[in-house]
Amino acid sequence: MSVPSKTPFLDRVRHPADLRNLSTDQLKELAAELRAETIDAVSVTGGHLGASLGVVELTVALHAVFDTPRDRLIWDVGHQAYPHKILTGRRDRIRTIRQGGGLSGFTRRAESEYDPFGAAHSSTSISAGLGMAVARGLKGEDRQVIAVIGDGALSAGMAYEAMNNAGASRANMIVVLNDNDMSIAPPVGAMSAYLSRLISSRPFLSLRELMAKMARRFPRPIEQVARRADEFTRGLLTGGTLFEELGFYYVGPIDGHDLDHLMPVLRNLRDTDHQGPILLHVVTQKGRGYPPAERSADKYHGVAKFNVVTGEQSKGPPGPPSYTKVFAEALIAEAAADQRIVAVTAAMPSGTGLDLFAKRFPARTFDVGIAEQHAVTFAAGMAAEGMKPFCAIYSTFLQRAYDQVVHDVALQGLPVRFALDRAGLVGADGATHAGAFDIAYLGCLPNMVLMAAADELELMHMVATAAAIDDRPSAFRYPRGEGRGLALPARGTPLEIGRGRVLRQGLGTAILSYGARLGECLAAAEDLAGLGILCTVADARFAKPLDTALIERLAREHEVLVTVEEGAAGGFGSMVMQHLAWRGLLDGRLKIRPMTLPDRLIDHDSQPKQYEAAGLNAPQIVAAVLGALDRSETLRKPALARTS
Repeated sequence: MSVPSKTPFLDRVRHPADLRNLSTDQLKELAAELRAETIDAVSVTGGHLGASLGVVELTVALHAVFDTPRDRLIWDVGHQAYPHKILTGRRDRIRTIRQGGGLSGFTRRAESEYDPFGAAHSSTSISAGLGMAVARGLKGEDRQVIAVIGDGALSAGMAYEAMNNAGASRANMIVVLNDNDMSIAPPVGAMSAYLSRLISSRPFLSLRELMAKMARRFPRPIEQVARRADEFTRGLLTGGTLFEELGFYYVGPIDGHDLDHLMPVLRNLRDTDHQGPILLHVVTQKGRGYPPAERSADKYHGVAKFNVVTGEQSKGPPGPPSYTKVFAEALIAEAAADQRIVAVTAAMPSGTGLDLFAKRFPARTFDVGIAEQHAVTFAAGMAAEGMKPFCAIYSTFLQRAYDQVVHDVALQGLPVRFALDRAGLVGADGATHAGAFDIAYLGCLPNMVLMAAADELELMHMVATAAAIDDRPSAFRYPRGEGRGLALPARGTPLEIGRGRVLRQGLGTAILSYGARLGECLAAAEDLAGLGILCTVADARFAKPLDTALIERLAREHEVLVTVEEGAAGGFGSMVMQHLAWRGLLDGRLKIRPMTLPDRLIDHDSQPKQYEAAGLNAPQIVAAVLGALDRSETLRKPALARTS
């Protein structure tokens, strides 16, 4: 006798078209099954849970009402798209999400036709949707464009730039504002839902258009009074005046978990002949339907594997503190000694460790929202007034503020200190979050001090170094994950600017590391020693200014020089080669091998496997040395086994 399925409605859905045969009551049952499926899947893989649970009903309703993938449905950021993936033919792979070879944790064009635009960084959906809407018109096609953006992502200036452009262009598109945190609207309920259905209905919109046409027949002052009366009346009813001023027709707020309210409003918006962009404001709850996530939305935004019954997240054996925590504690130590030190984050207080700093120094901590551009110039303004701002931003997110780094910081020589977390490869978040480019894009800026921490002790020293630099901007990068377990002092010691260190002295071959691959460089030297090759291993510490004396000595005293960095080509190794070329040391005698991240994107996987794929682990460093020495055949011998 077969056991009844726990997900009978979800089992019937292979693609979103299957939803359109279900009644609203059946869709409610399906939403409950989808929520349970999402919880169970993320408990196995880890990932973004709270945001996904908050949009279950909204996801069901959007796919049930609109003709996806013909209609374009764009999710901002994409970390809330797990239910969307389950409903769009990827349920059988959902337990591979964020795993090597599995589904991406974000929307991805190459993964499914139901992902019309890839994401992972925030606040791009309205711009992309507007581009698609304009392209639709130019091509003479007929389809809906729907962008779903959260209230957090709406804190970024790019979203308002896009809305301003959409309103001015009168492009037909729908923006769904998923309000799950800011509470920018009055409480939702039956009256709010009724008003939303009313103002989204064809009769109301037709009447409004008729009144607008009539008003235009009156003298201009009367027309303006009529238009303001219309906006004022609907503003009183709905609170959408801001969006109306940007040129959007505002509908809402409505309960994003109530399909009885949500479905008819979406149908009205789908069928309307209104010309211009529409904003639908839905209010949802992060972690909806899973009590542990409801009680602690921040801790269940991104989770490790967890026990579904208890909500307890899996924790490995206690290890060394993370680089993020070491940075935070080092900055706290510096701030305790210098009241001018302040900290700035762009909506990532816990991700950057600044939540710890904020507990100690709440008045000196500034979370500016998802607004990296503003964060950088805001920090520059404080630096101009003599404060010591530390701007803690993931390497991948600082890319969003590059013009501000150049124009507002570097050109003015302002001592803003950039703490670049997640430098290098980052594991399950994949290529969108990898810190691959900062060495190159900061290294080309004059008068910038660039540092990379080889371990957590070096990170403490670099925090202290940055705090001491008062005459120019500086940046220090450090990886995701745990440190090496080194003993740490109460406070770091400033380093001499532009001076590296030699950790192992050898003959003939030198390995020069910039950053956290130093451990792999030392391991490679051990393996090479077993082959009779004694390597010098040095830690550059600085990419700008270079330790030119160290680099020239390594070039003159060795036949082979290998540089190793966790960044794209054009970074540290390029700076080293440029200096050696101008000093006449690239004369054919020296064999230099710059090892960087490869010229391709590295997909999500565990960090060790990513670095293996990138060719930056000890065996690949050994191979680079042997290749330069024309001893590649040694690799094929069984003798190359690392001794314990």
